[in-house]
Amino acid sequence: MALSTVWVLAEQRGGKPSPALGELLTAARARADAVDAVTWGAGAAALAALAGAHGARRLLDLGDLGDSLPGPCVAAALAAEIGAGRGPEALFVATSYDGRDVAARLSARLDRPVLTNVVGLSSDADGSLVSEHVVFGGSEVVRARFTGEGPGIYLIRPKSFVAEPVGGAAAELVGLALPDAGARDAARIVERHAEERSGPSLDEANVVVSGGRGLGSADNYSLVEQLARLLHGAPAASRAIVDAGWVPYSYQVGQTGKTVKPSVYIACGISGATQHLVGMKGAAHVVAINKDPEAPIFKLADLGIVGDVNAVLPKLIDALERRS
Repeated sequence: MALSTVWVLAEQRGGKPSPALGELLTAARARADAVDAVTWGAGAAALAALAGAHGARRLLDLGDLGDSLPGPCVAAALAAEIGAGRGPEALFVATSYDGRDVAARLSARLDRPVLTNVVGLSSDADGSLVSEHVVFGGSEVVRARFTGEGPGIYLIRPKSFVAEPVGGAAAELVGLALPDAGARDAARIVERHAEERSGPSLDEANVVVSGGRGLGSADNYSLVEQLARLLHGAPAASRAIVDAGWVPYSYQVGQTGKTVKPSVYIACGISGATQHLVGMKGAAHVVAINKDPEAPIFKLADLGIVGDVNAVLPKLIDALERRS
């Protein structure tokens, strides 16, 4: 027995839909009779077409929030709809900065918990929605479900589901009232900064080249960046070198970083700790370069190169440059 209605939080980035939106709508469509999306910002009209193509019947639009933080405003609007009996049985939210803020504030307003780090969904014998979560560094999977009155709030890890459009008509665009968020809405956005990068974002890259402690020093990370650029991919990193300050946190792949699902993942000087594997094991093909032939990463790799990454990468880069 499917749920009657699931709502999906449809985030936008610079007027463009979040890459996770299609994944969330696909997951919701498989578990509910009806799916609606909730958004805010300038790109609602374009978003309606994407939402409809992935099975949403309505796009509930909060409009332009100005310099208000999304968390308090969106949580207040959702709580008002739920309190009036117009809410869903479940709310699917991507594990992002704004998504986590909305989920936490809505949890406080409704006095309902949040199920976090969801990587899978299924149904119990009685039709209840069951969520799957990786724990202990990804070595175990636990199952959970909501009990009691009120909607279930699920924070879903990106790349846990494959976006599958169904080619539907554009979702009906419906305005959603924006109530006063009270003192919670006192904070204001005073300035915005866009991350500068060339090439695809880590979330969307078809090729990811990731560096680890085996590089030896921060200066050698430039080899990872060069290889990624030649392959039209994105550079990434293990937690070890992020913690060491070699690269920003936004580069981190793993349980406490980003989850990626590229066609090719090249692990350079990464041993393959379980925490890291959680974030990249969905890659279609894995290439590992490590001087330790017993490194765990080789158990996952489709192609392994045993050698010093600082000797192997320059040769790969040189070969690619000769071909270009």
